[in-house]
Amino acid sequence: MKKALVIGAARSGNAVSKLLVAKGYEVYLSDQNKIEAKEELQQLGIKIYEEGHPDVLKTLDYEFVVKNPGIPYHVPFIAYFIDKKIPVYTEIEIAYRYAKKFHYAAITGTNGKTTITSILYELLQYNKKACVAGNIGTPLSELSLDFGNEEKDVALELSNFQLLGCETFHPEVAVVCNLSPDHLDYMKSLDAYYESKMKVYENQTKEDWFLRNVDDENVMKFAKNIPSTIIDFSLEREDVDLYLKAGSVYLKEEKLFDVSSLQIVGMHNISNAMVAACMAYKLGVSIPHIQEGLTKFKSVEHRLEYICEINGVKFYNDSKATNPEAVVPALKAFDKNIILLAGGYDKQLPFTILKPYDQRIKHCFSFGETKASFKEIFSHVTLCEDMKVALNQALQLAKAGDVIVLSPACASYDQFKSYEQRGEIFKEYVLQLKKDYRG
Repeated sequence: MKKALVIGAARSGNAVSKLLVAKGYEVYLSDQNKIEAKEELQQLGIKIYEEGHPDVLKTLDYEFVVKNPGIPYHVPFIAYFIDKKIPVYTEIEIAYRYAKKFHYAAITGTNGKTTITSILYELLQYNKKACVAGNIGTPLSELSLDFGNEEKDVALELSNFQLLGCETFHPEVAVVCNLSPDHLDYMKSLDAYYESKMKVYENQTKEDWFLRNVDDENVMKFAKNIPSTIIDFSLEREDVDLYLKAGSVYLKEEKLFDVSSLQIVGMHNISNAMVAACMAYKLGVSIPHIQEGLTKFKSVEHRLEYICEINGVKFYNDSKATNPEAVVPALKAFDKNIILLAGGYDKQLPFTILKPYDQRIKHCFSFGETKASFKEIFSHVTLCEDMKVALNQALQLAKAGDVIVLSPACASYDQFKSYEQRGEIFKEYVLQLKKDYRG
């Protein structure tokens, strides 16, 4: 019986383990921590190793290794198998191999991935066979196990970590929505990060589409040797395939939608809707359905998400802004009176891109590992120990007409498990304040 080693027992690791067992593999699952689903997995025949990766796992002959995308390749236990020339994949690659009837729309890039994927999923549901997977939604391996012999349209958000572990994955339509510095704590270099995103189209054919953002100089620099049909898109030019003209978005001569019909605001969201609409069109959603779906779509959770208003002060949760570039749309959305809550885990990224917006920032309350860095960026900064302290101090300063925005520009790992947890806790704090104010 062929053997496979799965390293990392998060939801995707558990899912790919179940898929591989169902396909006849002898599966070994290892994790640094305790594995909550241990009994269920063992009952399926999966061999469990928890609270560390014992050397005995190095003695077996594996067909391949599947690692959690968040584990760097230079970790000694991973590097051992790479040195032995054993293929190391992420679960996307394995799931794809057992779900060849799926129609994949793959979304990667630095910022905007989740919004595009969420819009696309809403539009694909008109075909009544839609799924959303990858970085949001369900692990692709779960879908592959449950529906692998069926046709499904899959809106698939992919990080560069997931793409690095892909070998044969082949989407029918793909996009690198934009590129800016990120994950320098994980990647060897900035160029390596950008190049890893380009794996999204490497297995495409001429019948497939790759959407190329001509407004992004990094995309234009690194998107080379594209084997598929290129659909160039732009918010600034009309001499491309997908463009904005007189308040409407067109794919060549066909009007996809009117910008005035969107509920989401900001030029970045016009671009997001443009990409999602084009991808849906490629997968067979009709233009009337695209237009109807776009009118219904509201903002993504944790992405400039309006929470409430207290005494004339509005609160927004933008916890998904985990790098400096992702904060820019939030700062562009408000002309002035922004009270910014920022800071967190240090990904070794410069914050200088935020400096031109200093005049819009009434005050920045920074927290976490990077709190001192914002002193060099904004004129008015107060250093705080954590997010709750930052919010409480912001409240003391805020007046009617101000907006308090959590847009950290950093990952969450210094004080939270994830950006989702950070956003949820922030919303809880704010809603409790609203309740106390009313009370």
